[in-house]
Amino acid sequence: MKSIIVCHDQNRVIGLDNKMPWHLPNDLKRVKALTTGNTIVMGRKTFESLGRPLPNRRNVVLTSNKNFQHPGVDVIHNLEEINELDGHIFIFGGQGLYEQMMDKVEDMYVTVIEDKFQGDAFFPPYTFGEWEVISSEAGELDEKNTIPHTYMHLERIK
Repeated sequence: MKSIIVCHDQNRVIGLDNKMPWHLPNDLKRVKALTTGNTIVMGRKTFESLGRPLPNRRNVVLTSNKNFQHPGVDVIHNLEEINELDGHIFIFGGQGLYEQMMDKVEDMYVTVIEDKFQGDAFFPPYTFGEWEVISSEAGELDEKNTIPHTYMHLERIK
């Protein structure tokens, strides 16, 4: 199974200068809970923004750089190789990979930031005519999670 996992703002911003423009620890915990024990596939720039492989899951980096390697990371060089991966695959970003995989996934785990941020990387447009909301819940706010946000699980309408 292939899923997208993403956090975007009201304008579908996902990044600025290769970083997330917000700090939302509860979303990071959700990502960990969903992806642990599974495979995450990301582009090289997304991996470099993390700085290291995320623990307890298979980290796969898609890059055209044939010399790229990093301990704890599996490297692939084309989209077709994603289909050869086993188990639950989470498409982890960035913009280019989301654009290329949007029509190839069964579902999406989306965190919507209920605000607008400056950005230079965006999630592709999607409509609720193409996706059914399986679940939607407001994220909890506290002293560390101060930005209103909503967690959604969307499934492609067949």
